[in-house]
Amino acid sequence: MAAVRGPPEAAGEERSLLALLAELEAHGYAGQFATRPGGRLLCFSCGRVTDAHAASLFAFRRLEGASDPADMVSVLALACPACGNRGTLVVNYGPEMTAEDAEVLAALADRRGASPERWTA
Repeated sequence: MAAVRGPPEAAGEERSLLALLAELEAHGYAGQFATRPGGRLLCFSCGRVTDAHAASLFAFRRLEGASDPADMVSVLALACPACGNRGTLVVNYGPEMTAEDAEVLAALADRRGASPERWTA
């Protein structure tokens, strides 16, 4: 297995949501997740709903809208604890954050510094 460079962690890089999602997909995060009540995640690849604390967080980016800084979203790169699929979750932050999004963010297991192999294909 060849290691690939992970998505940049640098804060303040201006990029669009679509560009960031494309970059994460290029690094193997092709699936998608959604938040569910009670700090749970829905994996669209396997259809399972699991506790967010069992999922692994590998990247976290915050974006603000180019035309409206109040358009605030966070993009997370995750691995599903049920099927292992890697994908992204987009949630609002700031005043638009939902209770479900807040519960999931609080429950996620942060693996961003786990090991240099976290970006292996």
